[in-house]
Amino acid sequence: MQIFTHREFDAHEQVVFCHDPGSGLKAIIAIHNTRRGPSLGGCRMWPYASEDEALTDVLRLSRGMTFKSALADLPFGGGKSVIIGNSRRDKSEALFRALAGFVDSLGGRYIIAEDVGVTVADAEIMEKHTAYVAGTKAGGSGDPSPATAYGVYMGIKAAAAHRLKRESLQGIRVAVQGLGQVGSHLCRYLHGEGAKLSVTDIDQRSIERAQAEFGAEAVAPEAIYDTPAEIFAPCALGAVINDETLTRLKASIVAGSANNQLAEARHGAALAQRNILYAPDYVINAGGVINISHEGANYRKDEAVKHVARIRDTLSEIFRRADSEGIPTSQAADALALDRLNRIPAAA
Repeated sequence: MQIFTHREFDAHEQVVFCHDPGSGLKAIIAIHNTRRGPSLGGCRMWPYASEDEALTDVLRLSRGMTFKSALADLPFGGGKSVIIGNSRRDKSEALFRALAGFVDSLGGRYIIAEDVGVTVADAEIMEKHTAYVAGTKAGGSGDPSPATAYGVYMGIKAAAAHRLKRESLQGIRVAVQGLGQVGSHLCRYLHGEGAKLSVTDIDQRSIERAQAEFGAEAVAPEAIYDTPAEIFAPCALGAVINDETLTRLKASIVAGSANNQLAEARHGAALAQRNILYAPDYVINAGGVINISHEGANYRKDEAVKHVARIRDTLSEIFRRADSEGIPTSQAADALALDRLNRIPAAA
């Protein structure tokens, strides 16, 4: 397995492989950059097909966290962790206790939180064994998914205002791919403003709830790309914007909560060439980490919500920069993130 020459390696500071035979833990922690502060990022548990697939995911995700924190003006760097395993079958208290030990051994360089397949309850197990855990009830902010969804909602409004010249989402159709915690909360916000919803998920029960609660139109998982809609909101896993799906998209905006939506960096330019406005994923889905950044004894939800709402302003700035410089929004976001990151002197 290649590390320093891996296609997704981007001057990462540290990559830690974690194995505990007793619990069956096989995990990877990636610390991308700590120039702004300790790395912060959630833990994803997923049945990766190979160790290289897991490494690719954690390297990409951790880099995204660096840029996410920079654009949200947070005092954190970028890190992420992944557990190789099925979250419905392989979880145990021993597994999360072992992972907490590895996190603790890093001495605060990495702060862990929830992500796909890892819940608040799992984080609270780890909290008993390391102080470097965020997103628990004890910290005040709890489950970050409602904040993430609110940030995506604000980002969708920014995109609609820029591309559709619409301040209201009333009557606009949004195709939502994925009805997990974030996707479901997002549907609630969209429905509340009068948007029309087309939804898909691998869990039929989630689709049925969306139909009952939001009057959503159900779409088969593979058909979501072909669904006529003004906005496509990917809220499941990454790499959904690729050579095959690009030609099928009917939307004029891509704006959703999924991480690593572009299969490759070049797909950001491909979206721009098709005149599809892309809300860069690490900008629009920053609500959860922003909310976590307010944790502590003095946590105030209203202040955290105001901070999350600023995602709309950040995206509007990125859209304007992309237009003025004639570059894809993905490049404009990277450039703005690097501008902010480079203001902080590198550690001696």
